[in-house]
Amino acid sequence: MKICRFNDDRVGIVRGDRVFDVTAEADGMPEPALTLREVPGLEKRKALALSDVELLSPIRAPGKILAAPVNYKAHIAEMQKNNVSPGFNIWDIEKAGLFLKATSSLVGPSEGIAQRFLDRRTDHEVELVVVIGKAASRVNRKDALTHVAGYCLGLDVTVRGSEDRSFRKSIDTYTVLGPWLTTADEIPDPGKVRIRLEQNGEVRQDASTSDLLWDVARLIEFASSFYTLHPGDVFFTGTPQGVSPIRPGDRLRASSDALGTMLVEVREAS
Repeated sequence: MKICRFNDDRVGIVRGDRVFDVTAEADGMPEPALTLREVPGLEKRKALALSDVELLSPIRAPGKILAAPVNYKAHIAEMQKNNVSPGFNIWDIEKAGLFLKATSSLVGPSEGIAQRFLDRRTDHEVELVVVIGKAASRVNRKDALTHVAGYCLGLDVTVRGSEDRSFRKSIDTYTVLGPWLTTADEIPDPGKVRIRLEQNGEVRQDASTSDLLWDVARLIEFASSFYTLHPGDVFFTGTPQGVSPIRPGDRLRASSDALGTMLVEVREAS
């Protein structure tokens, strides 16, 4: 099932190019994407065209936004070559550790990216994102995926520099999540998901999660050894090669056959 939030905090189920409004059924649920179930007679309802709705983050208020650095070999190579973040040249997740992003940085595709610090390089980073559905503390790798509610696409927007990762990646609107949550039953193997990003119509990033150095299960095992993962926590799994600078006026298109497509516009922060 594909569950979205749209317009004025409405909740919908996505089928093809249509959105069925199920806000009434989701009433009272703090995070409908985690608890909503199939709605009987859905196809008999009047639907909205997907192209006519404004997509918000499918997760309204995660307790934590976690992220994995340096998790694709080719991305490590391009970072080493360009040296765009001096002072953070640790190329092993176990040594670098994970990092946290401010929850206040979270937006949906329709809200776009409000770019600050135009004198500094700021990159797009498309990623597979895991949404936790069941509390996980010190879980084994073999059981890790049973704690997943579903998956999304994410953009981890990054100002390059020598400051701490969490600081440079937590600017308002610099965490984009969407276009909806695809429930885990539709993604039997998160290690076989292709993700892609186009910038103004040109392909910048195109890779498979089969290239992840640490797969989803290992990331969850590692993270949960340090702290409890709670339902609704959002986990960015790392970006592949091809990151490049963004500028106001850019149109970003993140897509996946398994997870859908989201269009995100970049503007200058006012």
